[in-house]
Amino acid sequence: MYQALYRKWRPRTFSDVCGQDTVTTALKNELQTGRLSHAYLFTGCRGTGKTTCAKILAKAVNCQSPVEGDPCNECALCRGIDDGSVLDVTEIDAASNNGVDSIRELRDEVAFTPVSGKYRVYIIDEVHMLSAGAFNALLKTLEEPPAHVIFILATTEVHKLPATILSRCQRFDFNRIRPEAIAARIQYVAEQEGLTVTEEAAMLLARLADGALRDGLSLLDQCASVARHIDADTVAAVTGMASQEVLAALTACVAAGDAAGALEQIDRLHRSAKDMERLCAEWVTYMRNLMVLHSVKEPGELVIAAPQELEQMRKAAAGLGLPTILHIMEVLQSTLERLKGGVSRRVEMEMAVLRLCDPRLDTGTAALLHRIETLENQVRSGVPVAQTAPPAVPATPVSATAPATEEPPLPEPPDTAKPEAPTAPAASAPGDEQPFPQWAAVLEVLMTSCPPLFGVLADSSAILKDGKLLICTNNPLFSELIKDSGNQKLLTEAVQKGTGSSYRLGLRRTHVVAKQEADPLTQLLAAGRAAGVPVTEKE
Repeated sequence: MYQALYRKWRPRTFSDVCGQDTVTTALKNELQTGRLSHAYLFTGCRGTGKTTCAKILAKAVNCQSPVEGDPCNECALCRGIDDGSVLDVTEIDAASNNGVDSIRELRDEVAFTPVSGKYRVYIIDEVHMLSAGAFNALLKTLEEPPAHVIFILATTEVHKLPATILSRCQRFDFNRIRPEAIAARIQYVAEQEGLTVTEEAAMLLARLADGALRDGLSLLDQCASVARHIDADTVAAVTGMASQEVLAALTACVAAGDAAGALEQIDRLHRSAKDMERLCAEWVTYMRNLMVLHSVKEPGELVIAAPQELEQMRKAAAGLGLPTILHIMEVLQSTLERLKGGVSRRVEMEMAVLRLCDPRLDTGTAALLHRIETLENQVRSGVPVAQTAPPAVPATPVSATAPATEEPPLPEPPDTAKPEAPTAPAASAPGDEQPFPQWAAVLEVLMTSCPPLFGVLADSSAILKDGKLLICTNNPLFSELIKDSGNQKLLTEAVQKGTGSSYRLGLRRTHVVAKQEADPLTQLLAAGRAAGVPVTEKE
């Protein structure tokens, strides 16, 4: 019968264990010096060699001809432990034997001496699944077992073990295996099996394994059932992962605000049976790589990618600001959580890309930082910021010839020992209006001195008329903020600092000149008020 690659190529000696040199060296030294502990605890993520090392240790302590701490795998005891005929080594699955009765039976068995070997070895896998009563039943035996008994506990969630258990064991932590080591092992196994695996495909399998060699070999086994020659395209097709080009295209659509292009990408992936949860997770990993490349000059081993892919990601990271990258990652992380329990995964992904393409649809902190970053870049580069329509649409159409209205000058700030500012330049002819190009410098000062005022004036402009500086904005919040004397003073100081001159300030509202249809919600609210129904409109 065919045997899976991860079982067929399971290491049989400590020297064959991949990526756990610290653990294997310590265990070999203990075996050579005879300083064996009565209880070991192996902890780490899945597929890193915990159970493998436990079985090798069980063979090594009973081997009749050990070789520098490794079992010989040739004597009768080593062969018997491998095929399960030696009863002195018992492997227990704590997930299915987690009751107190199972531990009591084990406690009664440890009193018997070994049948054929030197030690009776009990390997308890997933030990964190034991119940509280089972842990209590194991405590005394674990602390003072008979001289011929060794316990080896293995777990992926060491934080669930009681402190009383931890203090009675010699602990070894198994780290995630480095991608380079996984790729090298995959290449070796493929060569032994008569397979051809390209270097790019091996690194892609190692990256998908996420530090677990067993997962990498399982993916190799899956690819081998499709083709004997395995390249990156084969791995992508078998695992259903999105290619680097697709992720780059999605990111480019988000950066350009191209919602239609992003939705077309999602539709194409959905029709090709791409799992949306897998796509979201891969996109998060891609954005994480962009974040690292944007923040670290020499990423080294922080980003695992082929040289060509690395260069493409560098270019993508250079075109995005760090607030934008963090905003995309935050939206994708929250989307990934909703995908696990959502009704339609495709709809969740489409909603996510729409929020990413138009940050105005997202009110989160990262989205606001992204919008501020965009405005800052426009102000610094001198690009005029598009005026936004007023939030409330009038119920009746506005005449196309409605003139702009000029409100009374803004109130002067209180006279508080302010330094004398330079006088304003000579006024132009009465009635003339001139654009005020220094308004961008005033906004840049406000960005630091008063962020709330900068927020409401970010899309504003200014003109000079009769020696007076008129602020042109349709944002109703400005009228409320400027009533505060402190904000008046901050605005005056920002004008003086940004322009080097002092001006009398005024406010000018520009009405919407295009004829607009009444909003249905506005009509409904107006009808309610006309009927005497108290209605409040909320933003």
